[in-house]
Amino acid sequence: MFSVSNEQFFYSFSKDNSQALRVPSNSCVVIHTFDCFKDQIQSEQATFQSIDWNQINPASGAIYVEGAMPGDILKVHINEIELGKQGVMAVGPGLGVMGHRIDAFQIKIIPIENGKALFNDKLHIPLTPMIGVIGVAPAGEPISCGTPGAHGGNMDTKLITTGATLYLPVFHEGALFGLGDLHAAMGDGEVGVSGIEVSARVTVTLEVIKGTSIPYPFVQNKEGIASIVSKPTLDEAARKAVEVMIDALLPHMELSLGELTMLCSAIGQSQISQIVDPLMTARFFMPNSALDAYNVKLFE
Repeated sequence: MFSVSNEQFFYSFSKDNSQALRVPSNSCVVIHTFDCFKDQIQSEQATFQSIDWNQINPASGAIYVEGAMPGDILKVHINEIELGKQGVMAVGPGLGVMGHRIDAFQIKIIPIENGKALFNDKLHIPLTPMIGVIGVAPAGEPISCGTPGAHGGNMDTKLITTGATLYLPVFHEGALFGLGDLHAAMGDGEVGVSGIEVSARVTVTLEVIKGTSIPYPFVQNKEGIASIVSKPTLDEAARKAVEVMIDALLPHMELSLGELTMLCSAIGQSQISQIVDPLMTARFFMPNSALDAYNVKLFE
């Protein structure tokens, strides 16, 4: 089995990133990650000034996948997520939705034990591990790991978890894949600017899909499939996610554009991924019931 250390990382997705690993298509890879703070915070006494904010959201990689070329799809199946022993959260002035009302930087260290995140003595939160930063080299200039886009990046989408499959458009030879910013738990929106940030060991299978392309990432699980779009505003992201889903389904279903729009309005779900990054991220989810009725298998 292939592996990547957390000491092999980058802070921007880029076609110029060094290769930490080169693997054939359909390879299983174990990826070790730092938390989003690069494991800098080990005490609740840490201050805003004690953190190097240039070391935020490292992604482990880059992984060159043989055979991946521009216009292909990189299929990323998430086999397993193993979390570290403690998570960390932070809030402060100017951070997240409530940053205009919070007047002091505050850190919470959250132990992880027996399948729970111990928020305090009264509240133990069930673990819902997910990957915040995951993607490939973008088409143009480098993009910070803190920013989402068509290449993936900091999508902070809770559906990207164990058992799910992420589909990413490929823009450069080898794709140059990486991931990081794991969460032990995170609600839709990530409103405080951090989930329960945690280091992790992630096992994925990377496979190149030829003969079809996508403009934005998609994620699929046992319930259905979602398009994921990031734009300057949440309205733009949500609207585009609907259109991307309809464009993907239309060639595979015996429905007119009008009928498919009706179906999406009847059973589709517009969902928020995050509202705190430089771009907002929304997704549009369609349940398997609709796909199964027409035997739709988008990426097979």
